[in-house]
Amino acid sequence: MRVKGGKSIYGASIGILMLDAHFPRINGDMGNALTWPFPVHYQIVRNASPDKVVRGGAQNMLDDFISAGRSLVKDGVDGITTNCGFLSLFQDELSEALKVPVATSSLMQTRLVNSLLPEGKKAGILTICKSALTSEHLRAADVPDGTPIETTEGLREFSRVILDNETEMDVELACQDNVDAAIKLAAHDEVGAIILECTNMVPYADAIREATQLPVFSIYNFILWFQAGLVPRPFLKSSFK
Repeated sequence: MRVKGGKSIYGASIGILMLDAHFPRINGDMGNALTWPFPVHYQIVRNASPDKVVRGGAQNMLDDFISAGRSLVKDGVDGITTNCGFLSLFQDELSEALKVPVATSSLMQTRLVNSLLPEGKKAGILTICKSALTSEHLRAADVPDGTPIETTEGLREFSRVILDNETEMDVELACQDNVDAAIKLAAHDEVGAIILECTNMVPYADAIREATQLPVFSIYNFILWFQAGLVPRPFLKSSFK
Protein backbone atom coordinates (compact mmCIF):
# COMPACT_ATOMS: atom_id res chain seq x y z
CA MET A 1 0.00 0.00 0.00
CA ARG A 2 1.28 3.44 -0.95
CA VAL A 3 0.30 6.50 1.10
CA LYS A 4 0.72 10.17 0.33
CA GLY A 5 2.32 12.61 2.75
CA GLY A 6 2.78 16.36 2.78
CA LYS A 7 1.60 17.36 6.25
CA SER A 8 3.69 17.89 9.36
CA ILE A 9 0.88 16.83 11.73
CA TYR A 10 -1.80 14.20 11.07
CA GLY A 11 -5.13 13.58 12.76
CA ALA A 12 -5.94 17.14 13.82
CA SER A 13 -8.22 18.65 11.19
CA ILE A 14 -9.14 21.72 13.26
CA GLY A 15 -6.62 24.48 13.94
CA ILE A 16 -7.46 26.96 16.70
CA LEU A 17 -6.00 30.46 16.77
CA MET A 18 -5.59 31.25 20.46
CA LEU A 19 -5.38 34.58 22.24
CA ASP A 20 -2.31 35.04 24.43
CA ALA A 21 -3.97 34.55 27.82
CA HIS A 22 -3.41 32.93 31.21
CA PHE A 23 -6.85 32.84 32.87
CA PRO A 24 -8.06 29.37 33.95
CA ARG A 25 -9.31 27.20 31.07
CA ILE A 26 -11.68 24.77 32.72
CA ASN A 27 -13.14 21.71 31.03
CA GLY A 28 -15.49 22.95 28.32
CA ASP A 29 -13.35 25.96 27.53
CA MET A 30 -12.22 26.02 23.91
CA GLY A 31 -8.60 26.32 25.02
CA ASN A 32 -8.76 23.13 27.08
CA ALA A 33 -7.87 20.29 24.72
CA LEU A 34 -9.88 17.83 26.84
CA THR A 35 -13.04 19.68 25.75
CA TRP A 36 -12.88 18.21 22.25
CA PRO A 37 -13.90 14.69 21.16
CA PHE A 38 -11.27 14.86 18.41
CA PRO A 39 -7.66 16.13 18.24
CA VAL A 40 -7.14 19.86 17.68
CA HIS A 41 -4.01 21.85 16.93
CA TYR A 42 -3.39 25.15 18.75
CA GLN A 43 -1.41 28.23 17.71
CA ILE A 44 -1.06 31.13 20.15
CA VAL A 45 -1.07 34.60 18.62
CA ARG A 46 1.50 36.28 20.84
CA ASN A 47 0.56 39.60 22.44
CA ALA A 48 -3.08 39.22 21.33
CA SER A 49 -4.48 39.62 24.84
CA PRO A 50 -8.22 39.43 25.58
CA ASP A 51 -8.24 43.12 26.37
CA LYS A 52 -6.56 44.08 23.09
CA VAL A 53 -8.81 41.86 20.98
CA VAL A 54 -12.13 42.58 22.70
CA ARG A 55 -11.95 46.07 24.17
CA GLY A 56 -9.20 47.21 21.79
CA GLY A 57 -10.89 46.00 18.62
CA ALA A 58 -7.88 43.85 17.60
CA GLN A 59 -6.33 46.91 15.99
CA ASN A 60 -3.23 46.24 13.88
CA MET A 61 -3.38 42.49 14.63
CA LEU A 62 -4.70 41.08 11.37
CA ASP A 63 -1.25 40.23 10.03
CA ASP A 64 -0.40 38.37 13.25
CA PHE A 65 -3.53 36.22 12.94
CA ILE A 66 -2.87 35.54 9.26
CA SER A 67 0.72 34.50 10.03
CA ALA A 68 -0.40 32.17 12.82
CA GLY A 69 -3.15 30.74 10.62
CA ARG A 70 -0.69 30.04 7.82
CA SER A 71 1.50 28.17 10.29
CA LEU A 72 -1.45 25.96 11.23
CA VAL A 73 -2.29 25.28 7.59
CA LYS A 74 1.35 24.49 6.82
CA ASP A 75 1.36 22.01 9.70
CA GLY A 76 -1.58 20.22 8.12
CA VAL A 77 -4.96 21.39 9.51
CA ASP A 78 -7.94 21.43 7.16
CA GLY A 79 -9.89 24.29 8.74
CA ILE A 80 -9.34 27.20 11.11
CA THR A 81 -11.31 28.61 14.01
CA THR A 82 -10.50 31.10 16.78
CA ASN A 83 -11.10 31.28 20.51
CA CYS A 84 -12.73 34.70 20.52
CA GLY A 85 -16.11 35.61 19.06
CA PHE A 86 -14.93 39.18 18.49
CA LEU A 87 -12.60 37.90 15.76
CA SER A 88 -15.56 37.86 13.40
CA LEU A 89 -13.91 41.10 12.30
CA PHE A 90 -11.28 39.03 10.47
CA GLN A 91 -13.56 36.41 8.91
CA ASP A 92 -13.26 37.53 5.29
CA GLU A 93 -9.58 38.40 5.47
CA LEU A 94 -8.59 35.09 7.10
CA SER A 95 -10.65 33.05 4.64
CA GLU A 96 -9.03 34.80 1.71
CA ALA A 97 -5.48 34.60 3.08
CA LEU A 98 -5.50 31.03 4.39
CA LYS A 99 -7.33 29.30 1.51
CA VAL A 100 -9.06 26.82 3.84
CA PRO A 101 -12.50 26.99 5.51
CA VAL A 102 -12.53 29.45 8.42
CA ALA A 103 -15.09 29.78 11.22
CA THR A 104 -13.99 32.72 13.34
CA SER A 105 -16.99 33.24 15.59
CA SER A 106 -19.99 31.56 17.18
CA LEU A 107 -21.96 34.62 16.04
CA MET A 108 -21.93 33.20 12.51
CA GLN A 109 -24.68 30.77 13.60
CA THR A 110 -27.28 33.48 14.15
CA ARG A 111 -29.13 33.34 10.83
CA LEU A 112 -29.10 29.53 10.83
CA VAL A 113 -30.54 29.39 14.34
CA ASN A 114 -33.19 31.94 13.37
CA SER A 115 -34.26 29.67 10.52
CA LEU A 116 -34.90 26.85 13.00
CA LEU A 117 -37.23 28.83 15.25
CA PRO A 118 -41.01 29.35 15.09
CA GLU A 119 -42.41 32.49 13.52
CA GLY A 120 -42.00 35.49 15.78
CA LYS A 121 -38.96 34.06 17.56
CA LYS A 122 -35.27 34.84 17.02
CA ALA A 123 -31.89 34.09 18.55
CA GLY A 124 -30.47 36.42 21.17
CA ILE A 125 -26.76 36.90 21.82
CA LEU A 126 -25.00 36.65 25.17
CA THR A 127 -21.65 38.44 25.03
CA ILE A 128 -18.76 38.99 27.40
CA CYS A 129 -18.58 42.72 26.59
CA LYS A 130 -21.60 44.44 25.05
CA SER A 131 -19.93 47.85 25.11
CA ALA A 132 -17.22 46.59 22.72
CA LEU A 133 -19.47 44.50 20.44
CA THR A 134 -19.98 46.88 17.53
CA SER A 135 -22.15 46.83 14.46
CA GLU A 136 -18.96 45.98 12.54
CA HIS A 137 -18.51 42.75 14.51
CA LEU A 138 -22.15 41.82 13.96
CA ARG A 139 -22.13 42.69 10.27
CA ALA A 140 -18.97 40.61 9.69
CA ALA A 141 -20.77 37.59 11.21
CA ASP A 142 -23.97 38.33 9.24
CA VAL A 143 -26.00 38.92 12.40
CA PRO A 144 -29.37 40.47 11.52
CA ASP A 145 -30.17 43.99 12.68
CA GLY A 146 -32.31 44.09 15.79
CA THR A 147 -30.87 40.94 17.36
CA PRO A 148 -31.30 41.16 21.17
CA ILE A 149 -28.00 41.29 23.06
CA GLU A 150 -27.24 40.96 26.76
CA THR A 151 -23.92 40.68 28.59
CA THR A 152 -21.99 39.48 31.63
CA GLU A 153 -20.12 42.79 31.55
CA GLY A 154 -20.17 44.58 34.90
CA LEU A 155 -21.24 41.54 36.91
CA ARG A 156 -19.20 39.87 39.65
CA GLU A 157 -16.59 37.60 38.10
CA PHE A 158 -16.69 36.25 34.57
CA SER A 159 -16.01 39.24 32.31
CA ARG A 160 -13.46 40.78 34.64
CA VAL A 161 -11.38 37.61 35.01
CA ILE A 162 -11.33 36.87 31.27
CA LEU A 163 -10.79 40.38 29.95
CA ASP A 164 -8.26 41.37 32.60
CA ASN A 165 -6.50 38.01 32.12
CA GLU A 166 -6.52 37.10 35.81
CA THR A 167 -5.00 33.78 36.85
CA GLU A 168 -7.73 32.75 39.31
CA MET A 169 -11.48 32.46 38.87
CA ASP A 170 -14.41 31.57 41.10
CA VAL A 171 -16.19 29.15 38.75
CA GLU A 172 -19.47 29.22 40.70
CA LEU A 173 -19.61 33.02 40.52
CA ALA A 174 -18.67 32.97 36.83
CA CYS A 175 -21.46 30.50 36.18
CA GLN A 176 -23.95 32.65 38.07
CA ASP A 177 -22.93 35.69 36.02
CA ASN A 178 -23.70 33.77 32.83
CA VAL A 179 -27.01 32.47 34.16
CA ASP A 180 -28.13 35.90 35.39
CA ALA A 181 -27.29 37.54 32.07
CA ALA A 182 -29.00 34.73 30.15
CA ILE A 183 -32.19 35.09 32.22
CA LYS A 184 -32.22 38.78 31.34
CA LEU A 185 -31.79 37.90 27.66
CA ALA A 186 -34.55 35.29 27.81
CA ALA A 187 -36.90 37.93 29.21
CA HIS A 188 -37.09 39.46 25.72
CA ASP A 189 -40.37 38.08 24.39
CA GLU A 190 -38.96 37.41 20.91
CA VAL A 191 -35.94 35.40 22.08
CA GLY A 192 -36.35 31.70 21.26
CA ALA A 193 -32.71 30.59 21.54
CA ILE A 194 -29.41 31.85 22.94
CA ILE A 195 -26.09 32.13 21.12
CA LEU A 196 -22.99 32.38 23.31
CA GLU A 197 -20.60 34.83 21.68
CA CYS A 198 -17.75 34.11 24.05
CA THR A 199 -15.90 30.80 23.68
CA ASN A 200 -15.24 30.79 27.43
CA MET A 201 -18.99 30.57 28.12
CA VAL A 202 -19.24 26.97 26.89
CA PRO A 203 -18.80 25.39 30.37
CA TYR A 204 -21.96 27.18 31.51
CA ALA A 205 -24.19 26.27 28.56
CA ASP A 206 -26.04 23.52 30.41
CA ALA A 207 -26.74 25.80 33.39
CA ILE A 208 -28.02 28.49 31.01
CA ARG A 209 -30.28 25.96 29.30
CA GLU A 210 -31.65 24.79 32.64
CA ALA A 211 -32.31 28.33 33.86
CA THR A 212 -33.92 29.66 30.67
CA GLN A 213 -35.41 26.50 29.11
CA LEU A 214 -34.13 27.77 25.76
CA PRO A 215 -31.78 26.07 23.27
CA VAL A 216 -28.19 27.25 23.72
CA PHE A 217 -25.75 27.41 20.81
CA SER A 218 -22.02 27.93 21.34
CA ILE A 219 -18.67 27.69 19.62
CA TYR A 220 -18.57 24.07 20.82
CA ASN A 221 -21.55 22.85 18.81
CA PHE A 222 -20.48 25.09 15.89
CA ILE A 223 -17.04 23.49 15.65
CA LEU A 224 -18.42 19.97 16.07
CA TRP A 225 -20.51 20.69 12.96
CA PHE A 226 -17.54 22.33 11.22
CA GLN A 227 -15.23 19.39 11.89
CA ALA A 228 -17.84 16.88 10.73
CA GLY A 229 -17.77 18.55 7.33
CA LEU A 230 -13.99 18.56 7.14
CA VAL A 231 -13.72 14.89 8.15
CA PRO A 232 -17.01 13.07 7.42
CA ARG A 233 -17.54 9.85 9.32
CA PRO A 234 -16.67 6.87 7.06
CA PHE A 235 -19.91 4.92 7.42
CA LEU A 236 -19.45 2.73 4.36
CA LYS A 237 -15.90 1.72 5.30
CA SER A 238 -17.22 0.50 8.64
CA SER A 239 -19.97 -1.48 6.92
CA PHE A 240 -17.57 -3.37 4.65
CA LYS A 241 -15.09 -4.42 7.31
